[in-house]
Amino acid sequence: MAITKILARKGRLDVGIRYVLNGDKTENQILTAHLNCDPGRECRQMLDTKRAVGKEDGVQYYHIIQSFQPGEVTPEQALEIATEFAKEHLSGYETVIGVHVDRHHIHAHLIFNSVNADTGEKYHSNARSYYQQIRATSDRLCREHGLSVIMQGSPGKTVSYIEWLRQSRGQPTFRSMLEADLRTAIEDANDLGHFFLLMEHMGYEINHGNRLGFRLRGQERFMYPGRKNPLFTEDGIQAAIRHGLEAIEAERRPAIISRPLYQPFKKHPKYTGIMALYVHYLYVLGKIRQRQYPPRMTPQLRQEVMKSERFREQFDFLRENGIATQGDMTAFQIRTENALADLMKQRTILNVRKKKRRPLYAALADVDALAPAKRLYEDGLSGMEAEYARYVEAVTVLDKSGIPRERLTKEKAALYEQLAQINQAIRAERKKLALCQEIQDRLPRMEQSIRRIENKEVEVTEDERRRR
Repeated sequence: MAITKILARKGRLDVGIRYVLNGDKTENQILTAHLNCDPGRECRQMLDTKRAVGKEDGVQYYHIIQSFQPGEVTPEQALEIATEFAKEHLSGYETVIGVHVDRHHIHAHLIFNSVNADTGEKYHSNARSYYQQIRATSDRLCREHGLSVIMQGSPGKTVSYIEWLRQSRGQPTFRSMLEADLRTAIEDANDLGHFFLLMEHMGYEINHGNRLGFRLRGQERFMYPGRKNPLFTEDGIQAAIRHGLEAIEAERRPAIISRPLYQPFKKHPKYTGIMALYVHYLYVLGKIRQRQYPPRMTPQLRQEVMKSERFREQFDFLRENGIATQGDMTAFQIRTENALADLMKQRTILNVRKKKRRPLYAALADVDALAPAKRLYEDGLSGMEAEYARYVEAVTVLDKSGIPRERLTKEKAALYEQLAQINQAIRAERKKLALCQEIQDRLPRMEQSIRRIENKEVEVTEDERRRR
């Protein structure tokens, strides 16, 4: 498991960001990622977010650190885990991620703005949020990536080396496929007999002994998932089925769970232009063919492989938007810039409305936040005079406006929701433009890299032939 901690910082944003993105610690910034902000403009965007909502004081950013056990994780895995954590826990927050490899243990740093770019609310950190959100999310992601599972304190929780190795590479195992099929059958079953019937239809043989055993037809040995997870014992399965039926009766769960239909195999299309160049580059990097393990590569090629996920994202972007030539790219950029300009106009209009209503919205927030202080003051508790005075002042402002509080609350919620949606759309359009620019800047270098890598492979092949 990763050891996690969170730090609140009131210092300068640019100092913290420079530390996280330090090229000496992150392999020349290869082991970095951004969420809801653009590379090179992180600090400016975070400060703009604070100014837009008038929350420039206090905590400027939060700093989360994930430290992994030595030798347990690769830098790429650490970056993947940190990025998944940020997407799940820090939605709406501008975040900068860097994996540092300058020490004997790999550790990831996440710095995120204290103000949410979508909602304008400040992040609050306490012991409860740490254990229930940060620690729980980090531990679950580590387990999903197969970390710290060889030994967990008792022999009953051990896994074979082969299984651990496949899990650490993100490859499916017989155990993971069996558990997925068990969960599907539990969701669909009406009783235990129906569950066994569904498992048999999936191709499993069932051993009804002291423990329930399952194996696919053709396997030599049964697997007994109930030894590791009590959910997959006979009692656990019955309880889960009963709980699911109760949830259906209470309408907390649909009676029929829709699942994606089977899609037959389709041949890959023949790519041309820019997409063909990306396919060739990914092929040269060994990302779309079966690679030798461990791969034979130069230090330069190793750096390119670490960047390959970015290239795959760019290729998917080109394919989804049908961009094959420079003309297609130019037309797409023009459309995106026009859409971005329209969104910016809409946001300006909403911000003007929000600015006009700011005193009322602030008064509404004060009434909600200071209601407990008002009750304590009326009960005779001393020290609540200032809070009570602020409460009375906020009530006076709302009464003078003549707008019912319910209507004002709904209006505020709707306005903030519209702003959040427009901000998300603006970030999406800016990301598209940034990808277009990045692709255009990358094309000449990709062609040079392909020639260099292919020449190096020829040299290696010739050298091996001479040695034989």
